[in-house]
Amino acid sequence: MDYYAESLKMHEEHKGKLEVTSKVPVKNKDDLSMAYTPGVAQPCTEIAKNPADAYKYTIKANTVAVVSDGSAVLGLGNIGGLASIPVMEGKAVLFKEFGGIDAFPICLDTQDTEEIIETVVRIAPTFGGINLEDISAPRCFEVERRLKEILDIPVFHDDQHGTAVVVSAAVINAFKLLGRPLKDVKVAVSGAGAAGTAVARMLLNLGINDIVICDSKGIISMERFSEFGADKLELLRITNKDNISGSLSDAVRKRDLFIGVSGPGVLTKEDVETMNEDPVIFAMSNPEPEIMPDIAAEAGARVIGTGRSDFPNQINNVLVFPGIFRGALDAGATDITEKMKVAAAYALAGIVKDEELKEDYVLPPAFKDGVAKTIAEAVAAAWEK
Repeated sequence: MDYYAESLKMHEEHKGKLEVTSKVPVKNKDDLSMAYTPGVAQPCTEIAKNPADAYKYTIKANTVAVVSDGSAVLGLGNIGGLASIPVMEGKAVLFKEFGGIDAFPICLDTQDTEEIIETVVRIAPTFGGINLEDISAPRCFEVERRLKEILDIPVFHDDQHGTAVVVSAAVINAFKLLGRPLKDVKVAVSGAGAAGTAVARMLLNLGINDIVICDSKGIISMERFSEFGADKLELLRITNKDNISGSLSDAVRKRDLFIGVSGPGVLTKEDVETMNEDPVIFAMSNPEPEIMPDIAAEAGARVIGTGRSDFPNQINNVLVFPGIFRGALDAGATDITEKMKVAAAYALAGIVKDEELKEDYVLPPAFKDGVAKTIAEAVAAAWEK
């Protein structure tokens, strides 16, 4: 199938992928009087007296805003808010399909940090959660941080934390398969943007403490201290404990795990051959990974994952974001904490049973029954006020 052509045809035929439908009938005068005036005044009055009742009487209890400025759309770059609508509609479809959550695309005609923050704060009363999507680094860090401080509903930047949770689950199972404790794993990450930063933090939360991160110029190290802004200085503080410097080739030497969230073809066969025995390669650049799986396998990689559906071990955020929000909404959470993300990672990893675990099956497929439910239960249980 030519997915590009067929997708274009589908979008044109349906004029997008979403519609609004009513949960209640409006077939007669009594229906109208309950759905609208005069009856609707009663839930309004109750909410005015007790704002928490909005979760009892409105869509807020099960609705998430998918907010984007279109500045970092996967595989397309900065295409702007208008052009990003099909992606955000798709995200909303996945929320409904996998998590039973009503989500709506909010695509903004601004890429100004302060304007994004103000806009989301102003629209937040309608929603039970905010999913930030495809906002470029480093602005995405400030947007998320500030919104988490201001709002009393969960705010989650999926490009950061969804990626980190799925990667973490894959890491848990890969090294379980290899029989190596996580505390002994040495990691090289290619990509110091939103996803790479969140992945590094999650790995630290899993007990992995030997992590080296590369941006487009090489290893984040003290040698380059004067180049860095606040975000990379913070990365430097929590990674590269031995202060090695150099290129990506230097970073992967004698490492157990490579994680790519950067760009196509940056890792070579020769690089993989310098890694420790039976290395794990998670090359997630789309549509072309940092190294093709067949090349990584030829170089000795034991477990290989990509972001693509046409190779085993697809590392796809759809495995986690519906369940994470489902759990947060069910628990009445006002935040999505590090503890909740770690719980989600272990819950996802645990879906692959010991007897199923093998080199080409360290993550369950997106359509496996019960994935979102399992994650939701773990996330809700991990919520602490």
